[in-house]
Amino acid sequence: MKGVILAGGTGSRLHPLTRITNKHLLPVYDKPMIFYPIETLVSAGIDEIMVVTGGNHAGEFLPLLGNGAEFGLRRLQFSYQAHAGGIAEALGLCESFVDGDKVVVMLGDNIVGHGIAPYVKHFMDQRQGGRLLLKEMEDPSHLRHLGVPIFGKDDRLTYIREKPETPPSPYAVIGIYMYDPSVFEVVRTLKPSGRGELEITDVNNAYVDRGLMEYDIIDGFWGDAGESIDVYYSVIDYVRQFGANKLALAALTV
Repeated sequence: MKGVILAGGTGSRLHPLTRITNKHLLPVYDKPMIFYPIETLVSAGIDEIMVVTGGNHAGEFLPLLGNGAEFGLRRLQFSYQAHAGGIAEALGLCESFVDGDKVVVMLGDNIVGHGIAPYVKHFMDQRQGGRLLLKEMEDPSHLRHLGVPIFGKDDRLTYIREKPETPPSPYAVIGIYMYDPSVFEVVRTLKPSGRGELEITDVNNAYVDRGLMEYDIIDGFWGDAGESIDVYYSVIDYVRQFGANKLALAALTV
């Protein structure tokens, strides 16, 4: 099982904080933001990770993260996304690193209160296909900025609607995705969206269309620290008070 952390993008929603640095290098309480997704994956048993970044500050990740040994990684590699081509394009850069394994993909600005090990185990036990993590949102208006699943018979996923004006369910697709090796074949079939990017929602819907997408609904806190300045500081406040990547609630109930 491999891990991929996507840490590119312009960080425009966090301007002016990101005018002179990559947003994933900003502090979240007492650590750089990028530390949290690495710790999330390591605590789930993943010890080989590729970080995909881009822009003018990509070189700053290497002296910060080194070879990954301080996180318990056996291998840490880097890839460079030359332009803002979308999350799916960034994932496509990792095909040789993943090398036929299953892969857990995490957006570098996503922070979870509890670890994801139980959900990764579900994925490991899954013979094929993909797996999404969902979070029930208290504020429906928040869903208008996210991917929102539609469920059919037996609560199966039937479609994921991106940024819906009227959310079809109270759940958000958070930035943690799990795929079998066929994901790179899916990426190669994608066409750019209206904003000129290869969209991860199109990847997920391709799996949904094949009946090969499973999901878990996570417990505890989830925050997208890159969503806005206000959310960035609310994530910091949460981590300061409660921490992150604690023993998963799902594991406590087993």
